[in-house]
Amino acid sequence: MNRTSAARLATAVLLATGAATALSVPAIADPAAPHRTTSPDTESYPAGLLQAVERDLGLTAEQARVRLANDARSGELEVKARDVLGDTFAGAWIDQATGKLAVGVTDRAKADAVRAVGAEPKVLAFSHRQLTGAKTALDTLSAPPSVTGWRVDDASNTVVVEVNRHTRDAAADRFLDAAKGISPAVRVVEVDESPTTLYDTRGGDAYYMGSGGRCSVGFAVSGGFVTAGHCGRTGVTTTGFNRVSQGTFRGSSFPGNDYAWVATNSNWTSRPWVNRYNGSNVTVQGSTEAAVGASICRSGSTTNWRCGTVQAKNQTVNYPQGSVSGLTRTNACAEPGDSGGSWVAGAGFGQAQGVTSGGSGNCSSGGTTYFQPIGEILRAYGLQLTTG
Repeated sequence: MNRTSAARLATAVLLATGAATALSVPAIADPAAPHRTTSPDTESYPAGLLQAVERDLGLTAEQARVRLANDARSGELEVKARDVLGDTFAGAWIDQATGKLAVGVTDRAKADAVRAVGAEPKVLAFSHRQLTGAKTALDTLSAPPSVTGWRVDDASNTVVVEVNRHTRDAAADRFLDAAKGISPAVRVVEVDESPTTLYDTRGGDAYYMGSGGRCSVGFAVSGGFVTAGHCGRTGVTTTGFNRVSQGTFRGSSFPGNDYAWVATNSNWTSRPWVNRYNGSNVTVQGSTEAAVGASICRSGSTTNWRCGTVQAKNQTVNYPQGSVSGLTRTNACAEPGDSGGSWVAGAGFGQAQGVTSGGSGNCSSGGTTYFQPIGEILRAYGLQLTTG
């Protein structure tokens, strides 16, 4: 990579566009590989899975293991019940009171067949095929915004259509009347909220500041992300790569330092990823600091994925707005809009290094770029890096 001339090095500039700059591209979920087992009773579950089940379902570790093993058995029993019952199958669900799998059946004479596979029979009016047929018919209708969705509900043996009670209007009532006309199994339920789409917070993606300008996400942290301080002052609101409301700067320091953090709203989920801009993500595993001379890469919303080497640490850079100390110098290039973006190094580039501050030159002729180390940012605000 070309190095900048002494003349270019003399004028380091910040790398935000407009007031500042960044890019958030919708991340493609990285599905976890299924944990296979031949015997749920002897399953050794990953610690992270057990911890999540314990936390979210209010269970002890042993209760969580029993619950997961029972869930696996129930799935196997449902398959058997479907085979035995054929068109008389009317759905299956785990009874939360007993923990046993309940299986609906439209023919009382086949109840013993359900018991024989190890499930509890429930004689119901509508078969699963009838319910899914009604739901499929609903899928052909155009629903107004206040109708939030519809589904087959096995336990109640109905097709549930949900409508927001606060925004229900004449158009919703017309839709509901049409839905009820499809099948007597249709049941209307009022709800208090409408669903919204959710987005991933990912390093290197763009975001926009309320007053204009674009910067790049540094790294996802619990509750938000870190970025460059010159991108926005405390209280400035942000929107994501898609211009959807994203969050608010809760802390910002510049000059002197060049770091900030944004608390995101419920539209956004923190992910341990950095965008490589080739259709894949790097998974952040930690924040072990790379040595001088080490290879390093950065992600940003203007020039995407660029690499170089670490040239020096603890450098003071004198920007027109004031000096910033404690920066790391690299010969990787960057341009306006890349500010705040991610720097990674180490095996598989899984170690977070810092967020883009500024530099000189560009990605056509070569440049020098500086980043604010990640450790200082996390310590300053008491944040926890999101890791995979």
